[in-house]
Amino acid sequence: MTSQRTLFQEFKKGIWAENPVIKMLLGMCPALAVTNSAVNGLAMGLASTFVVICSSAIVSIIRRFVPGGVRIPTYIIIIAGFVTLADLFLRAYFPVISKALGPYVPLIVVNCMIMGRAEFFASKHPVVPSILDALGTGTGFVWVLVVLGSIREILGSGSIFGVTLLSERIYTPWVVMILPAGAFLSLGLLIALINYLTQRRQGAH
Repeated sequence: MTSQRTLFQEFKKGIWAENPVIKMLLGMCPALAVTNSAVNGLAMGLASTFVVICSSAIVSIIRRFVPGGVRIPTYIIIIAGFVTLADLFLRAYFPVISKALGPYVPLIVVNCMIMGRAEFFASKHPVVPSILDALGTGTGFVWVLVVLGSIREILGSGSIFGVTLLSERIYTPWVVMILPAGAFLSLGLLIALINYLTQRRQGAH
């Protein structure tokens, strides 16, 4: 029971308590750059989740065989390999989304969230906890990007996942929400709301 509970905690922490975006403030570049629509946020989140899970698993497996002096370059090569797979998959099967995401998929290589999980967790723990840690981190990343993308798409275009919710006859889109300024505004308000709710919850206890 203790082992199972510990493994569940490794997964759960990345979803909320150690969420890479709203708590750790990591992976901010894609969180701000690609979330002008919900589908873009979902695609980037899933691609990053694939990379962080696979790279964490490999890093955990080889952790005892990598000399300390070359561990960071080794991790980067591993991450880059899985990023290439994710990029090629999107180009082959989802070319429209791949074009919309542009250079931000290759830039997953330098995402601090992924390198952080490899360096601070996977390199020090067995495979199963490392995979669950990465899965929780990826899940937390996905939900934040989808929420941001949904907020910006609804307010900026009157739609969500490409489905029109608000007709232009009754709603004037806030164009700023699909621009970079809208990304900063949406993320700031989301973090402020979450901090407010967290403080209220702590105060209630």
